[in-house]
Amino acid sequence: MASGKNSKQARREASAARAAAAIKKPTPWGLIAAILVVVVFAGGVFGFVYFQHAEKQSKLDALAPFTPSQSNQDPSKQIEGVVFKDYKPQSHVSPADRVAYDQSPAFGGPHDGYWAACMGNVYERPVRTENMVHSLEHGAVWIAYHPEKVTGAALETLKKKVVNQQFIMMSPYPTLDRPISLQSWGRQLKLDSADDPRIDQFVHALRRNQFTYPELNASCDALGPGAFDPDNPPPFDATPPGPDAKPMNYEPPAPPPSGQPQPSGQPQPGSGG
Repeated sequence: MASGKNSKQARREASAARAAAAIKKPTPWGLIAAILVVVVFAGGVFGFVYFQHAEKQSKLDALAPFTPSQSNQDPSKQIEGVVFKDYKPQSHVSPADRVAYDQSPAFGGPHDGYWAACMGNVYERPVRTENMVHSLEHGAVWIAYHPEKVTGAALETLKKKVVNQQFIMMSPYPTLDRPISLQSWGRQLKLDSADDPRIDQFVHALRRNQFTYPELNASCDALGPGAFDPDNPPPFDATPPGPDAKPMNYEPPAPPPSGQPQPSGQPQPGSGG
């Protein structure tokens, strides 16, 4: 009798176990896989952001000694290879004039009354030196490069240092005696590689450094119509300056009396020239 009851009980338990197994939901492997993908992706994004931040911070730390301050007014003095010269500012020539510059590329001296746009401008063709020099007077850095010696990845490396940045510009310079030359007012550094860390040091030390450029708070935007056109800039002239070129000690004529028109090619008073 007891044996029969046990047998029935066992059958009922086995039946219940089979029913439970029949209604048991399958493991949601698809959902688990999706969650794992999200977790891995989030980890990758976090890792990328972290390493990007770490790389940026490392770069800032490396440039810290080249940050201008009251106690370190010209950090470019710490950069090997920088050439220094004193130049008198605000000596303007007309758009038809050439200047017999004492350096190539020039980094100071008489210059055109209109400055080249220097708001991250990357000029694809060589630009007239007299306009570029005026931008240096406004606190810009000019990256010049030899178009046959700096190409491909090296050229892209330089462009990334300029695009979307203010008070910096870049242009080819076909008569350059080195692959790369950096200019700020009264300072120049010539280099052979776009990966040279001194490029970032020079830019960080001198771009709009209030202690080293003459015209504080001057603009780097292009002037209006009839002035400097960044989309069609005046071309670079590779020929030697003629006997009528303005010398480095050129003194522009005295301005006309108040109310009289300015000489042709000169910006009007208050334009930040």
